[in-house]
Amino acid sequence: MKKEENKLVKEVLEDFNKRAMARKSFDNIWKMNMNFLMGNQFCSVSYNGVEESEKQFFWQEREVFNHIAPIFDIRYAKLSNNMADISIIPASNEEKDKNSAKVCKKIYQSVKEKLNLKNLTNKAIKWAEVCGTVFYKIGWNNLKGAVVGKDEKGKDIRSGEVEVSVISPFEIYPDSSVSETIDDCQSIIHAKAYSVAQIKSMYGIEVEGKSVNTFSLDSITDSVGGLGYNGTVPKIIESKKADSAIVIERYNRPSIDYPNGRLTIVAGDRLVYDGELPYKIGADGERDFPFVKQTCAEEPGCFWGTSIIERLIPVQRAYNAIKNRKHEFVNRLSMGVLSVEDGSVDLDNLEDEGLCPGKVLVYRQGSIAPKFLEGESLPRGIEDEENKLLEEFTKISGVSETLGTDYASSNISGTALELMISQDEARLNVTTESIKQAGLKIAQIILKLYKQFAIFPRLAKIIGQNGGIEMFYFSSADITSDDIVLSAQNDNLSSPAQKREMVFRLLENGILENEDGKLTNRMKTKILEMLGMGVWENAQDLNELHIKKADNENLKMLDGISCKVMEIDEHKLHINEHIAFMLGEDYQQARLKNDKLEEIFIEHIRAHKKMIGG
Repeated sequence: MKKEENKLVKEVLEDFNKRAMARKSFDNIWKMNMNFLMGNQFCSVSYNGVEESEKQFFWQEREVFNHIAPIFDIRYAKLSNNMADISIIPASNEEKDKNSAKVCKKIYQSVKEKLNLKNLTNKAIKWAEVCGTVFYKIGWNNLKGAVVGKDEKGKDIRSGEVEVSVISPFEIYPDSSVSETIDDCQSIIHAKAYSVAQIKSMYGIEVEGKSVNTFSLDSITDSVGGLGYNGTVPKIIESKKADSAIVIERYNRPSIDYPNGRLTIVAGDRLVYDGELPYKIGADGERDFPFVKQTCAEEPGCFWGTSIIERLIPVQRAYNAIKNRKHEFVNRLSMGVLSVEDGSVDLDNLEDEGLCPGKVLVYRQGSIAPKFLEGESLPRGIEDEENKLLEEFTKISGVSETLGTDYASSNISGTALELMISQDEARLNVTTESIKQAGLKIAQIILKLYKQFAIFPRLAKIIGQNGGIEMFYFSSADITSDDIVLSAQNDNLSSPAQKREMVFRLLENGILENEDGKLTNRMKTKILEMLGMGVWENAQDLNELHIKKADNENLKMLDGISCKVMEIDEHKLHINEHIAFMLGEDYQQARLKNDKLEEIFIEHIRAHKKMIGG
């Protein structure tokens, strides 16, 4: 058995090294992108990796004029507002499945707030913008959640909880870089360096600690541009982590030999786990990889996406070169180039002090006096090239100067300005769509994990925009649908102010009114919610509570239980909810099995009408 384990460990390590070598060229590209973002822009890729180039002459200007960093900041600011707004489709038209869909959305909202998915998404956007690709890993942690019991040793047994983490592309190794999506891969390796103490805490085994090369990106967003060069510019740090080992997780898809897939975990040189894939998160309940990929711009026929920084690097290099040559030309014009006859002056003194104001220049009698060579004017082509390069930054990045322009003093019309903003947003659509699709897949996996592992009833809460808290219980039995779609919405209406303006327009045109030309209580509640006011006043809060009470009464009467009408009920609202339910599919199906069902509902509605004298 030990021999077979060693053979498997050797096979996994060889597979990992093979994939690492195949991905080496992409690693260098990502490191280049990071260096250029930070302002370390006099570097290039060589056989040994990313290396800095030296000056050819001591007088050369080597300043960095970083346009990549502000472009990165603007794109990140725009993209960070694109969280996926999802809707969950019920498994059928039955009322129970409709209620289950509502519960599923509440579960997702609760997890989104608990795990702070907004921050995780923003972190992923940064990685995708720099490297072109980023990954989410969604799994189940049995050590989290509420305590539900004790084991034989007296240790707490917890209910478990979903975990979502952002993984850089440096940690992911697909079986082939020509597989465009994760679904096209038959195997994926997730490798990461951990300290020996961490490995013992996670897996309960001791491994030999070594010095492992790690990749540090601590200052990617804080230290960008404007910091000079040669020692003062932050660089990508590739350091060694002492007393550590690499943990390799190799995931294989279900096959004939492994119907439930295969997961092999190797820590250092020891086998930790070899078994089936743990999560039923694929189509039709099949086991699948717990990864979701997000890209900046997809590359046809390639697993890895392309970063905008990668496309901007040639332009940034040319811009640095033209600006530095321009400054060198200006230096020559201002300081001058002196022509001196050999042996006529003290060259050492002249080189050290130059021709400072008031200097007495002594030269050999009979020789030609030193003089400045006539300088030429700055060629027009340099200015033209500089302006063209600035235009190239805008064309390639999809980021114009729209956000940084003062339109209050300009003559640009509102329509023209709106078209300019719309064009900017259209350029980001590909990246925006990838962010939203990744959010949709994360929501699907979260619900599937709860459906698989949430055996014990658990309490969750949702915090509304107005600070109100709604508590609810759920278990795996309440999750009957994981069919999720992105909510239909116009990206141009993404800001709260624009959404509120559209609501007011709908109100002015009477689109939200009923056939009597009035707003129903339910519509008023919905309008306040769309305006971001939540329960703006207590009356609207009561309406929402009455709607929930009527829905609960519908479910009870559906099971043949009569419900008492109370004086505190909002009778008109209750009557509308009960009639709407009776016209639904659930009631019609249940009525075929229970002849007394109609009598129960009609008596209840009559009781409401009697209370209001109808």
